Order: sequence, then C-alpha cells, then structure tokens
Amino acid sequence: MDNSPKDNAQNFIKISRPTLRRLPLYYQYLKRELALGREFISCTSIAEGMGLTPIQVRKDLQVTGAVGKPKVGYHIGAAIASIEESLGYNNTKDALLVGAGHLGLALLGYEGFADYGLNIVAAFDKDPAKIGRQYRGKNILDIAKFSDLAKRLNVQIGIITVPSAQAMDVCNLMIESGIRAIWNFAPVHLTVPENVVIQNENMAASLSILSQELLKDRQK
Repeated sequence: MDNSPKDNAQNFIKISRPTLRRLPLYYQYLKRELALGREFISCTSIAEGMGLTPIQVRKDLQVTGAVGKPKVGYHIGAAIASIEESLGYNNTKDALLVGAGHLGLALLGYEGFADYGLNIVAAFDKDPAKIGRQYRGKNILDIAKFSDLAKRLNVQIGIITVPSAQAMDVCNLMIESGIRAIWNFAPVHLTVPENVVIQNENMAASLSILSQELLKDRQK
C-alpha cells in the first residue's frame, strides 16, 4: 500500500478541531439515515438529530464542500462523500500498534476502522507469550522489529496501548522510526516534537467527568 505523502496542498482546507470532532458524528448520522432509505435531509433535521443548531450544522458541512438546496436539503450521498474526502476516509492509511494487551487487541480486531480509512497492519509486544501469535488475521510481532517494518512500509501512524511506564519509550521509538502521528491510549502525557502530532485518549478523565455528572444528578 502506498503511504507516501500526496501533494494536495492546493485542495487543503484547514478545519478547526471542534469541527473535526463533529464531522465523524455527521458522517455516522448521515450513514444511518441513508441506510433507512432517505435521499435528502434538511439542515434542521440534522441539527435536531444531533443536538446542534442549524447554523452550526450549515457551517460545519460547508467546510467539506457539502451544499444544501432550498426546500430540499442536503443530498445525503453527496454529503457523505464530501465528509469522506475532507477527512481522508477514502485514502486508506496504515498504522502500527504497540501493546497487545486487552485494549490493544480490541483495537487490532476492530473492523470498523476500515470505514474511516485506517488499516492496522500489525501489533507489537515484548511478551514472548504473545509474539508470533495472530489475532483476527493480524500478526503480533516482536517490538524489536517495529522500526524496520515502519520504515520499510513508510507507516506514518502509530497507536500506543502500553502501560504508562512504557509509553514514553514506545513514543520515542515510533518517532525515531518515522512515525508522524501518534494515537496514545496510555494514561500519561507524552512530549513530542513539533513535527509530530499526538492525540491522547484519557479514559480516566472521561470517566471522572461521567462520575461528576452522576454525582450532580444525585444531589439535585
């Protein structure tokens, strides 16, 4: 698979982070509506279905190039295609995962990533009991082979699912191996160079928010 960067600078539109977080939700919502047999949908219907304002929906979809028609709304198939193009879902990107524990295996085996243009090629671990095994058709390899495979396949995305104590070492290994985008599931802050992008998924923080909201409800 060709993972070499493509020169799309002339077509690149900078999308704000809040909009980037909402676009996959629009994508999922519109796919469900399309599956129900709908061909067109109004901005108001999308807003009501997603708990947003029509103005916000219009602004977000406008960034992707999707345009609604008066009294008709958005052509759902065309809007989906616009989001796919904007988010790169139609250009599959390879990734390598480090940490073949329960969370790592769950991500490795998740077939839904294909809908979002992500292909996890293989997982890596240092545990001899895991090395050499397969999980849902994906190999679990020795971490010592990570750099060679990442460079050989020109993989740009790395996924970290190791304990926090090991996360920084894994992060450094990825950067040294040419990884330029890191999806970090370890519960620790990782420092990366400016030319590397990192997305931290802190499940403990999310759980804390849920717990606080439940506590508020009980105190009402």
